[in-house]
Amino acid sequence: MRRAALAVALVALAAASPALAADHVVVLSNMRFGALPANLRVGDTITWENRDIVAHTASARDRSFDVTLQPHQARRITLRHAGPVAFYCRYHPAMQGELRVAAR
Repeated sequence: MRRAALAVALVALAAASPALAADHVVVLSNMRFGALPANLRVGDTITWENRDIVAHTASARDRSFDVTLQPHQARRITLRHAGPVAFYCRYHPAMQGELRVAAR
């Protein structure tokens, strides 16, 4: 009887728990942002990885994040808000993109 109750409780807990956050990587190389991840959700993380020999930034136009990346450096951010987030490199404004973040 206790095992059955425990099993029911675990199933209910799993059903009530939000999906786990995912980790994504965006590579910066050849003066470009690489492929942007699909299906982003609030709470997910993005690791910006600079493989170029010059510094870059990943700067959100809404100022929700702003990371400076020295050559061959990586930094991680956590997505805090749902909606589209346009971003660019402050040093190279032609480098730009847009993340689409869904609510969790």
